[in-house]
Amino acid sequence: MFDSFFARTEFAPWTSELRSATVRRSDPKRHGDLAGWQTIVEQLPNITPSECHLDRDTVTFGLASDASAEQLQLLHRGLFALKPWRKGPYQLFDTFIDTEWRSDWKWQRVQPHIQPLNDHRIIDVGCGNGYHCWRMLGDGAKYVLGIDPSMRFVVQHSAIQRYANDPRFDLLPLGIEDMPNTMACFDSVFSMGVLYHRRNPINHLFELKSLMTPDGQLILETLIVDDAEDGVLRPHDRYAMMRNVWSVMTPAHILSLLEQAGFRDAACVDQTVTTTDEQRRTEWMQFHSLAEFLDPDDPSKTIEGYPAPKRGLFIARLR
Repeated sequence: MFDSFFARTEFAPWTSELRSATVRRSDPKRHGDLAGWQTIVEQLPNITPSECHLDRDTVTFGLASDASAEQLQLLHRGLFALKPWRKGPYQLFDTFIDTEWRSDWKWQRVQPHIQPLNDHRIIDVGCGNGYHCWRMLGDGAKYVLGIDPSMRFVVQHSAIQRYANDPRFDLLPLGIEDMPNTMACFDSVFSMGVLYHRRNPINHLFELKSLMTPDGQLILETLIVDDAEDGVLRPHDRYAMMRNVWSVMTPAHILSLLEQAGFRDAACVDQTVTTTDEQRRTEWMQFHSLAEFLDPDDPSKTIEGYPAPKRGLFIARLR
């Protein structure tokens, strides 16, 4: 599943360390459903897409006319069996994957504020199944490495790559703590929806910094709060039903951390309240979603009484 990455010569100095981490993270003993997911992918029909579109809000591979009715039915059944699908949307032949998140809306907020990605080598930390990585390629990136420790997301990516067959994008089942701190070879480093999951946020910023080329750009997107004591809201237990939210910070506090970590020209370029139109339950993600995480009597608050989710986008450079 990961051979294409380890065949890349530009990452040779770190291949041994990354291979060990990948083997450990993808051990079937750690993931009871992994063998079943892999079987689903292996049984997907062989179809060659006549066209692919990575620059559309719905990332698209193939047309319905590329396959027989039986193949299309098998494809839909297999992809549906890999749910929940959280990041998208995607169109694979005649199957539209209506994901929990309208991830295209986030990309519309990000795209106007970043350097052109033409010929950039990029890493996307916590990339999910890789939707935004495809959009980066659609905007001209030379190569994208996505990392995410969720094997379900990795398998979903594998299903899409079965049809995309694009050597410019690899996804490894890793967390940023698995990345060598000498691997400063990425022109753009994305961390979207990760910072609030880290026990020590400034350490995360240093980890991101260690992956950047000297003239690289950081794109950081995270939950924010307008006001909090000392600039940090620390949920007592859960935040919007999530257990692993360690801190939600004000934009000013995040900018201060970026400065402490050695970033320059840091700016908060967008603040957007998450709505139940952007994050919602669908046929492809049938569990509770944002609507169930908000106070039913006051949607400006989470069910725990904290300010409802609002996300900030930060851009920073090393020099």
